[in-house]
Amino acid sequence: MEKKSIKDIERMLVKIESEKDPFILSIKEDERKGVQTLFNRWKKRRLESQQLLEQFEEMKKYERPLWQSGCQFIAGIDEVGRGPLAGPVVAAAVVLPKDFHLPGLTDSKKLSPKKREHFLCFIKEHAISYGIGMVDSRTIDQVNIYEATKLAMMEAVKNLQLTPDHLLIDAMNLDLDIEQTPIIKGDATSISIAAASVLAKETRDTYMKDLAQEFPHYGFDKNMGYGTQEHLLALQEIGVTREHRQSFSPVKEMVD
Repeated sequence: MEKKSIKDIERMLVKIESEKDPFILSIKEDERKGVQTLFNRWKKRRLESQQLLEQFEEMKKYERPLWQSGCQFIAGIDEVGRGPLAGPVVAAAVVLPKDFHLPGLTDSKKLSPKKREHFLCFIKEHAISYGIGMVDSRTIDQVNIYEATKLAMMEAVKNLQLTPDHLLIDAMNLDLDIEQTPIIKGDATSISIAAASVLAKETRDTYMKDLAQEFPHYGFDKNMGYGTQEHLLALQEIGVTREHRQSFSPVKEMVD
């Protein structure tokens, strides 16, 4: 029997998932170095996929018992933008269906920009509902960043198209008459909070990139408002914009 070419084998391996597949058994016996390289790559990809699947199932540990207890609509809530010198704090609330499946979903900060963008589209398409809350720099200065974060989170819940049965929140309690569970590092341990972290980060990043068109000297499209060298230099040379948080140092010292 004629052996398949290495290119043909590479194409076929893309479609195979089981190590018990007859084709896998056959290429194990193929002594060509190129075939064994492809086989080892396939095994590595399969192991990585299995690990992501196990991680995803583990990250349902907060949602699963709530679903089993009768909760239909569990909202995961997360925020982004507490630390920057400029721009809003943004929160997202996301309600996922029980059959939601997105292995690899985790804390948005651990995902590449390309993967976050892909996940954003997938979450928006498959979520039961999602809401965004945004609190601007002026309000942050008036009430402090902790209270502003709570306001953004409550706005995100309000913007859902339904009333959740339960809230899973990344390390926060909200003044809402809904049962809630605060979870430390929730964006890395709950699929609902992780989904919210992706929506919050992508929403805020888009806002800051748009802002960079209006204020091109501050590097907002790259630093997202954080105090990088480029940003601090622009503050010294050009000054403070309406988007800067005047209660945050070193902006505070520049306006006093």
